[in-house]
Amino acid sequence: MLSWQEVITDLSVISIPTRTDFRGVNTREAVIFRGPQGWSEFSPFVEYQADEATAWLTAALEAAFKPWPKSYRNKIAINATLPRVNPDRVPEILARFPGANTIKIKVSDFEEDSYLVEAALEFNPDAKIRLDVNGGWTLEEALLNLYDYNLRFGNVFEYIEQPCFDLEDLAKLKAEIPMKIALDESIRKALASDFSDFERFGDIAIIKWQPSGGFENAQKLIGKIGLPVVISSALETSLGISHGLALAAAQPELNMACGLGTVSLLTDDVTQAEVLKDGYLDVRPRTPDLEKLAKLAAPGERKLWWQDRITEIWNNQSEEWKSRWVS
Repeated sequence: MLSWQEVITDLSVISIPTRTDFRGVNTREAVIFRGPQGWSEFSPFVEYQADEATAWLTAALEAAFKPWPKSYRNKIAINATLPRVNPDRVPEILARFPGANTIKIKVSDFEEDSYLVEAALEFNPDAKIRLDVNGGWTLEEALLNLYDYNLRFGNVFEYIEQPCFDLEDLAKLKAEIPMKIALDESIRKALASDFSDFERFGDIAIIKWQPSGGFENAQKLIGKIGLPVVISSALETSLGISHGLALAAAQPELNMACGLGTVSLLTDDVTQAEVLKDGYLDVRPRTPDLEKLAKLAAPGERKLWWQDRITEIWNNQSEEWKSRWVS
């Protein structure tokens, strides 16, 4: 019986603090390994169970063992990402995204977070603003909050990302508000859906390389959903981001900035520091710096925890799935 140790080589487990508390995360852990097509990353959030993390491992193995998809462009426009922070930190954070003309802001409600929109527009008055709610509002809360945001700021919002989690609430909200709705959790938490009527619930699909299960699965997903796409990150290192960039480059049509600049939210990275060039990142493979891998190595018990996690996922897969990763 094939074991994962026979296909995953040069495994490292790294731990990197975040610059801010991001979705409750203040340390990002990831498994870094190499395959015949290059380096890859496996980094589902620690609270995800094996069934949800399976898509992430599929993506990581595919990137290590299979060629990248056909590319239509060699650079990708990137949005800035602004977590919920004190207003005095906004310029410091947004300055890490030079040239970005779109800003995604994590928000809770209007009363608590309208200052973030004010500070972002003060930093860049011409910016397109995206609000990311992570499904945190009821329909009533969404209507009230978005009325206030629209009244205060007007037509600055490119879209509202996952304002509600319930699909029927999203359908009702879509009929009532002037802003576009982007769907994230409604997609990645329901990968087995047929998505045949998703235009009822939103206008834009947020697709992430690892949660979608990799290049092949993401492309099938995009085809089934049939909405314009924004490729975004799952707070990966630059290795995971490089695969997100490859996925973005593989889209024949890509008319909006992508959320692939989130390495700026980490205090370090597995490659040498990389910044946006006029709001863009280049599409190219990344290779880790071995000294950085050693510096960022997680404690031994965390490496064992991640190895056990891979073992649990691997043992639950079919032999056909496992054989895909034999070079």
